Amino acid sequence: MTAPADTHSPAEAPAAARGKRPKQGEPVIDRALSLLAVFTDRRRALALSEMARYAQMPAPTALRLIARLVAWGALERLDDGRYVVGVRLWEIASLSPRGHGIREIALPYLEDLFEVTRHHVLLAVRDKDQAVLIERLSSKQATEVAYRVGGRLPLRSTAVGLVLMAGADAAFQEKILKEPAETEPGVAAMPEGQLRRTLSDVHRTGIAMIRRSAPSLTVSVAAPVFDAQGTVVAALSIVVPDGTTPPNVLAPAVMATARAVSRNLGYRAALAEDVRTLSDG
Repeated sequence: MTAPADTHSPAEAPAAARGKRPKQGEPVIDRALSLLAVFTDRRRALALSEMARYAQMPAPTALRLIARLVAWGALERLDDGRYVVGVRLWEIASLSPRGHGIREIALPYLEDLFEVTRHHVLLAVRDKDQAVLIERLSSKQATEVAYRVGGRLPLRSTAVGLVLMAGADAAFQEKILKEPAETEPGVAAMPEGQLRRTLSDVHRTGIAMIRRSAPSLTVSVAAPVFDAQGTVVAALSIVVPDGTTPPNVLAPAVMATARAVSRNLGYRAALAEDVRTLSDG
């Protein structure tokens, strides 16, 4: 979901004494990372003054750090003088085992599921209290959705987010449960009691479902992806126009795809459960 436009800008921090770091100032690496963090979906190209303002640091300090980031490849300077995120960061990020590694294993199965739905197939992982979309397959005719690859998704109001939250430890769940319900366009806010019941259902059934009315009428069905230790490491979902296919019809395909990816990550519990089910029958 694209972040709302800023209505105000943070005040600039007082300038530090030349050549010295303030007694309680941030380490250089933190200040450099804060400059990278100012880029968002709505702020993809920024001038030096804007970067300094959003990062709350003096312009001369920002200029010195930006020069080093450009030299390393983390930033690139456009012809008009503005800065954008550099390709070197994508190169480094692609080495993340929780991002590229899972994506590489999952992609053939995502492509198979995409051929069946011809709309959207998503793969996400959790980063702290949000989900990060690491892959999205979409046809040209697919309905509009809110999130892009590399974008962050809320946990409480997305199907992949609910799956990742249901698979997290109890302490983390309690932390999110106690936070105020999110208000996101197109999705009804889920208060604590309802969220507890929903997470219990997701944990029991292995499926999460979210309907939303913006940016288009869609239904999303998600299932967990497990690693060899049985930990939920990702969530896989399909997003289709609401009313075209009932969620209970979509669920088996999503679960089968997530199970196949899990097996290729070394997870074997699902196979054992299948064998026991057949034996009981």
